[in-house]
Amino acid sequence: MNLQVEPDHYFNETYDSKGRFCSYWHQINEIISLKPKEVLEIGIGNGFVSKYLKMRGVNVTTLDIDKRLNLDVVGSVLKLPFIDEFFEVVTCYEVLEHLPYRDFSKALSGIYRVSKSYVILSLPDLSRVYRFNIQIPKVGELKILIPLPRLKPLTWEFNGEHYWNIGTKGYSLRKIKREIYNAGFKIERSYRVFEIPWHRFFILKKIKR
Repeated sequence: MNLQVEPDHYFNETYDSKGRFCSYWHQINEIISLKPKEVLEIGIGNGFVSKYLKMRGVNVTTLDIDKRLNLDVVGSVLKLPFIDEFFEVVTCYEVLEHLPYRDFSKALSGIYRVSKSYVILSLPDLSRVYRFNIQIPKVGELKILIPLPRLKPLTWEFNGEHYWNIGTKGYSLRKIKREIYNAGFKIERSYRVFEIPWHRFFILKKIKR
């Protein structure tokens, strides 16, 4: 499966929106909060997250299928070239939707194998929400996402990048959570980024079998 895109795809105003930089903050913060010694980042993108983490002293190994990117290891999420339980934290942000859904469980199994403790995953969620940003005196800012169910399921066809998305016909959040659980993970938290709500994060704890 060839998931390569042109490198300049990651360096333009359309890709690096304000919302995406808010997502970068969550990507970084979730890693730092776990204080890991070894981190694997699957899918390097524009390299912003890994470069920042390395400057913070986090030992990050980057993996991507595209050798043209400035990364550590060329490889596929479907065949991770690492020994079992080598990384305390494995991250995979907005990557797995670029694979046909039939490969989702296989990718999760590989991630489970190389992770020692935690996995931080983000996937696109196209379920509709209303965003409310409220300033409450003496309390502060309150950001709320209110689900807005669709009358008809949103259909999705491969668009050259995404094969599937949460919230489209056949890919409910419940289904995705079941796949994650079956792969051997406990979902400790799941949330959507207020500024870019189609980025849904999953904080996963590996369950020893």
